[in-house]
Amino acid sequence: QVQLVESGGGLVQPGGSLRLSCVASGTISSINTMAWYRQAPGKQRELVAVATSSGSTNYADSVKGRFTISRDNAKNTVYLQMHSLEPEDTAVYYCYANIRAVGTQPNSVYWGQGTQVSVSS
Repeated sequence: QVQLVESGGGLVQPGGSLRLSCVASGTISSINTMAWYRQAPGKQRELVAVATSSGSTNYADSVKGRFTISRDNAKNTVYLQMHSLEPEDTAVYYCYANIRAVGTQPNSVYWGQGTQVSVSS
């Protein structure tokens, strides 16, 4: 059984910073892509940032220069460092991972339960 558990959300004022963490646990053989998505009320879930197992990263235009995704492969963890937060960043942030569990093929997609990020004065 594989699980993704996020942490680090909360309420922050505009211009503030937060760091989200997501740990993958369970019988994991390998992790390919890890990413962060977000979903604001009344909107579709959107990709925020993605990091491949080789270290390549990509970002939504709306967060480029403000957010940084990083991975600690030894800890099966992905982070999202968010700076210069804006009210428009308010959303539930979800961790995504493409994982091969031990003894299974092919890879499967896993989602975290989501963590709320609220940006307001």
